[in-house]
Amino acid sequence: MSVANSAVRRPTRSNMNPGASAASVPPGASSASAASSASPAAARRARLEAATHPVMPGPSTSAVAIGAVGTSDVSCVTLANAYLRLDVAPQLGGGITRFDWRSEGALEPVFRRCERVSARMDPNELACYPLLPYSNRIGEGRFHFGGRDVEVPRNRASEPLPIHGDGWLAHWVVEDADRERVRLVLDRSGGEPYAYRAVLTYALDGATLAMTLEVENTGREALPFGLGVHPFLARDASTELSAPASGLWLSGADWLPVRHVPAPPAWQFGVAYPLPAQMVNHAFSGWSGRAAVVWERRRLSLSICANTDYYVLYTPPGERFFCFEPVDHPINAVNLEGGGGAHGMTVLGHGERLVRTFSFTVERMDMRAAANPHRQGARGRAGARGAKGARARHPAL
Repeated sequence: MSVANSAVRRPTRSNMNPGASAASVPPGASSASAASSASPAAARRARLEAATHPVMPGPSTSAVAIGAVGTSDVSCVTLANAYLRLDVAPQLGGGITRFDWRSEGALEPVFRRCERVSARMDPNELACYPLLPYSNRIGEGRFHFGGRDVEVPRNRASEPLPIHGDGWLAHWVVEDADRERVRLVLDRSGGEPYAYRAVLTYALDGATLAMTLEVENTGREALPFGLGVHPFLARDASTELSAPASGLWLSGADWLPVRHVPAPPAWQFGVAYPLPAQMVNHAFSGWSGRAAVVWERRRLSLSICANTDYYVLYTPPGERFFCFEPVDHPINAVNLEGGGGAHGMTVLGHGERLVRTFSFTVERMDMRAAANPHRQGARGRAGARGAKGARARHPAL
């Protein structure tokens, strides 16, 4: 079995007590609630213990995990360590319902928090979900490949075109889980036109969330495959982005690309820029694979790394979130000149696999500055890194 892009560093698992086990937390049994009448110090210790204790699949676990009243019909898996908390809903496309940074006993959202978890919820209300076996839209729901026309069915009643593949709409299965790692699998061997098996791994390593997404073509025919992730990041008036890229695809009214152009100055993001106030919904090319998000008001920063050359940026005006989607191909890549293989997708024959990795590292800006007071602040560093990456790729800048 051959593997495309196989030189992938696997996430490092933290050293855990071999005897530590994960267990379901029944409603009303948290140590935090039991110590509600104890001293403030004891209550804080109890809350920390409750927050770091993993919640494994079981009835109503998502409601218990977020402290909601009532029950949920979705079982979630909670990963937690001293820095991060992650809630995953396998049956909701293997998506994330919350990703938080732990700060002085409080949990601050990094991804937009999913307030209500339900089997009937719109997947676009999640905090993040995987993109496979392709990202974004396919024009007219078809493309030509290998001498044949390939029909791709619509997968959303509200969308006129097929979008994001079918992994984000499927029920994944938990294959393995512990306190800081969960491995999900999805078998779509009977799918059309894409037949595949996929594995999605989430792992916490200190202040880093590592995701690994892999897909194997189980179909008879070779097809172009592509992967990505779709996080909804928290946004406020102080949010800035550094994500240097050389170009972007201009889109038509249907959001399909019509022309590739050099990235205009306002959208180069070579330094930490404020997010655009207007709508942006474009695929950027020539990305370095590194980006930084800065929340100046919260003194928080996020470093994003991926082994992909593209990202899609979506900034809906007036919303408290934006989407920065690391992907390995632009929108409608299969119908661009040269086909998907010429635009970042990987042609997989039967039994061949594609692997992509993504990491999200959170850091408190004042803590990083205190560790090295002679360096610039996080905002300056993010900009410097972005500018350096831009110069390396584009000497004319």
